[in-house]
Amino acid sequence: MNKISQIYHYSVVSVLFCIIVLPMVATLIYSFSSSWSSNILPDGFSLAHYKELLGDVRFFEALFNSLLVCFASIFLAIIVIFPVVFCANFYFLNLKNLMSFISILPFAIAPIVLSVGLLNLYSDTISGTPYILIGCYVCIATPFIYRSIDNNIAALNLKEIVYSNYILGNGIFRAIFRVIIPNLKDALLISIFLSFSFLIGEFLYANILVGTQFETLQVYLYNIKNKSGHVSSAAIVSYLLLIFIANFISSYISHRKKG
Repeated sequence: MNKISQIYHYSVVSVLFCIIVLPMVATLIYSFSSSWSSNILPDGFSLAHYKELLGDVRFFEALFNSLLVCFASIFLAIIVIFPVVFCANFYFLNLKNLMSFISILPFAIAPIVLSVGLLNLYSDTISGTPYILIGCYVCIATPFIYRSIDNNIAALNLKEIVYSNYILGNGIFRAIFRVIIPNLKDALLISIFLSFSFLIGEFLYANILVGTQFETLQVYLYNIKNKSGHVSSAAIVSYLLLIFIANFISSYISHRKKG
């Protein structure tokens, strides 16, 4: 790579980095500013907006609701998807391509179409409750969890593991819980944190399916947007901090596994 090409690539990466990071930095500064209207820099800095945010019970309720639906959805998705991936890799290898296609369908369907369909189906039963949101989030988390488990389980010699356990007098369930799942521990953790970082920021489904009846963090941010820009910025910074922690843990586990 010559010098001109190197400068070009560094310039492109730097511009993209600035486009992504500068709005976050501006939001962070705005959340700490006491007022910022007449100058290019804030007039002063204060923690008052964070105190106001942390004194709002709705913020903690929305945060709890978001964590509840996210982890419940991810837990259910793993419970449902793991047996499917195991069967596809152990019994029905010819169905792997079909299962991979089905697993990415949630990305192919427009959220507004899926939301309207769910509302029509469950308008008389669980519409407006967290159950419909959990069911929807299970579908959204499927591609992350399926790909992560499938990629790692494919690296294991499932037939050799299971048949070796048969020879030792153990059944297939003992092989799954004592050998296979421990080997998938890192893959499961990565899928959990990737799914969490995506679901915690989801707004469209939460707003359409449950709205203020079960206010999540994103719906809370939308509802307070006209209250105070500083408090909204403080809430966004708190939300970004959660995303950063989840992604950091996911990256740490991934790099530790490669190392």
